[in-house]
Amino acid sequence: MRALAVVGVLIVAAAVFVIVAVVKDHQTGAAGDAKKCAEGSVVADAKLPTQEDVKVTIFNATNRPGAASDVANDFLSRRFKEAKVVTAAPNPPPNKPNDVVAIIRFGPATVGAAWLVRAYFLDQARPEFDKARQDDKVEIILGGKFRQLPTTTEVNQAIAALGNPELPEGTCAKDEG
Repeated sequence: MRALAVVGVLIVAAAVFVIVAVVKDHQTGAAGDAKKCAEGSVVADAKLPTQEDVKVTIFNATNRPGAASDVANDFLSRRFKEAKVVTAAPNPPPNKPNDVVAIIRFGPATVGAAWLVRAYFLDQARPEFDKARQDDKVEIILGGKFRQLPTTTEVNQAIAALGNPELPEGTCAKDEG
C-alpha cells in the first residue's frame, strides 16, 4: 500500500513539473529566430545533396590533355546529374594551379554540392566561394597535383570525415520549411 502511495505522488509531481515547464516556456520559436540572416548575408543552400542532384563543370589546368574529359566521364559514371568539360577557365588563376589538386568554385546555391565534390578530391581541393554567383553548378579546375578520382569507398570515407556542410562566411542557412 505504501509503495502505491509513493508511486502516485511521483506521478502527480511529474505531471505538475511538465505542466509548469510548458506554461513557463517563453521561447518564440528557436527555429524561426535562428534562421534569420544578418544584414548583408546571403542565403545559402548547405543541404548535402545526392550525386544525382549535382552539376559540375570541369576545366583542365593540368599538363595532361584529356584529363577533364576523363574526370567528367568518372563523375557521370558515379551518377552525377551533369558533368561538362569546358576548354577555357573563366577568371583563370594568374598561372596554372600547379600547387593544388583542384580548385572548387561555387556560389550560395551550391554550398552543399561543393561540399560533396570536395569529398571526391579527398578534401585536398581548394574551395573558392563567390557569394555573387547565381548558377546551380560547381566548377572544378583540375590542378597540377591532380592524378585521379578516388574509389567509391575512399569517397564515402571522405564524406564521413568532412561531416555536414559548413556555411561560408557572409551566408546564412536556407530555410528548409
